[in-house]
Amino acid sequence: MFPSLPFLKDRLALILRNKFTQGCNTSGYLEKLEQLPDSYDAYLAFASSLSDMPMRKDWPYIEPDTLEEIQTECHPDRPLGSVGYIDLKESASRVETAFLASVCGSILGKPLEIDPTLHEMRDAFTKVGEWPINDYITEPMLRSLGRRHWSWHETELSRIRHVVPDDDINYTLMGMLALEQFGAEFTKRNLRDLWINHIPLSTTWGPERVMLLRSGISYWEYDKNSFDHSVIEAWPDFLTPETELCGAAIRADAYGYACPGRPALAAELAWRGASFTHRRTGVYATMFIAAAIAAAQVLEDRLEIVDTALQFVPQRSRFHEAALECRNIVADASNWLEAYEQIHRQYNESRHCQVYQEVGTLINTLRFAEDVGDGICKQVMQGNDTDSFGATAGSLLGAYFGPKGLDSRWITPFRDTIHTGLALFHEQSLSRLAKRIGQLPSILQYGRHKVQPSELYVHENEQ
Repeated sequence: MFPSLPFLKDRLALILRNKFTQGCNTSGYLEKLEQLPDSYDAYLAFASSLSDMPMRKDWPYIEPDTLEEIQTECHPDRPLGSVGYIDLKESASRVETAFLASVCGSILGKPLEIDPTLHEMRDAFTKVGEWPINDYITEPMLRSLGRRHWSWHETELSRIRHVVPDDDINYTLMGMLALEQFGAEFTKRNLRDLWINHIPLSTTWGPERVMLLRSGISYWEYDKNSFDHSVIEAWPDFLTPETELCGAAIRADAYGYACPGRPALAAELAWRGASFTHRRTGVYATMFIAAAIAAAQVLEDRLEIVDTALQFVPQRSRFHEAALECRNIVADASNWLEAYEQIHRQYNESRHCQVYQEVGTLINTLRFAEDVGDGICKQVMQGNDTDSFGATAGSLLGAYFGPKGLDSRWITPFRDTIHTGLALFHEQSLSRLAKRIGQLPSILQYGRHKVQPSELYVHENEQ
């Protein structure tokens, strides 16, 4: 039942590499790890000691994890209320489009979820007359590329019969369920319970799989009366590597959907969802994406959407530094390919799931997309985690362009059918599910979970 000691040793070594990347002074820790006796007690004591590692003296970044500390580090003039007006009927149609577009982006990118670069795809697809991408991926394209994701037999153009299960879609639906059942007040214990009921272990990776395992164990270890909520808060800081990857960022969509024109609230909800599993960059990216989707529903200027969202992440963090640099690259570029080349050169070491290059390409997509279909194609052509950021781009662009921006040809192949990877979730009509998600803003505004103005989140005319 226990993980093997070699496995624990490997995880601890990975955590030490993560800690160094995060600015910790890891000097001597690898040697200590190598000298540990073959004992679970020794390994667990060593793991516990890592939370108190000192930072390197020359580390220039400030990267807190708690909401209060993050808010202190955010832009002091960030808008705490609404950034624009939108009626709930229009919001519902934009949110429906955003969800449908995210599905299209996910399925478009899924056969290519093999960490390709734009240069690889351009060389391969040009040979078969399929560059630039302007539709779902075909088998000749995959043959020319020479590799493909295992899901290709359901996501290649001629084989698409419905929306296939995908973790990106699963997580958006989990955000919907959290907001439907608990509203803006959902807790991490609520998330734990929802995850246990709906998410199969085999559909999770990285920190999500660790948290799902811990959630199951906590059901066994604690009864309802003895469960300590602070236990959940500490989970990501103990024996959990890779808490800065994009697994939380792909869960941002529903929180942005639910908060049209309210990026502050979207960012707070995103923090609550992301910090269940992630830390630092993994959380900030989620807050940025949710705030951007919320702002995109009301703002016309695309760079203003980015600038607004950037105000809701710590200003002295690595994420803010990278995202701001990418924003400036995109702003100065004359076209998306020029911007991509600069972003790729600058952040080439940040590849599949490592956020920085991917968020840069997302900003690039938003700036230069002609409509939703054009945008998801541009996002997928920029490579890396093609299905995850294809889905995120779809959400952002659908929220921005609205129903007129999504051509029906992208939806038709699904035959109004969606198969999710969730347990105990039985809706299979894509259109009905989109309508349901479109009600999220109304649930928060007028439903039993109406958001009350607080000291922090006041409407602008109350400031």
